Amino acid sequence: MAEVVHMIDSEVFLAFSTYATIVILKMMLMSLVTSYFRLTKQVFANIEDTMLVKTTDDKKKLVRIDPDVERVRRCHLNDLENIVPFVVIGLLYALTGPDLSSALLHFRVFVGSRFIHTVTYVLALPQPSRGLVFGVGLLTTLSMAYRVLTTALFL
Repeated sequence: MAEVVHMIDSEVFLAFSTYATIVILKMMLMSLVTSYFRLTKQVFANIEDTMLVKTTDDKKKLVRIDPDVERVRRCHLNDLENIVPFVVIGLLYALTGPDLSSALLHFRVFVGSRFIHTVTYVLALPQPSRGLVFGVGLLTTLSMAYRVLTTALFL
């Protein structure tokens, strides 16, 4: 038990906590960006979201799909699919006691890749920009998972 408490007090765990918080807040911000796009483009997912509109016909016109709203929504979904595994695997990685420099490299590369991914996705930059940045984040998470598994196998 004392070892776990010592690991939680480590600089690696503090770094992980900081970078995990940054990407989680970024992911949460994407839901607000999606709402902003929905409101400014007057595009709603459900009829009950159009409560300020008077007639049923007008309400039905607002329940539609907009390419810009869908792009931001898919970007948010991609965050959910990548940040959650990073947080879980990153926590396990931090508990394996890696060097601070190695841990910081992993955490910073992942966080940077998610921010760049969002820019490339929302601005619709040409491929392979988004795919490459996605791959960098994925490989970073896989590298941490490899460390967790190899550490666990040699216990």
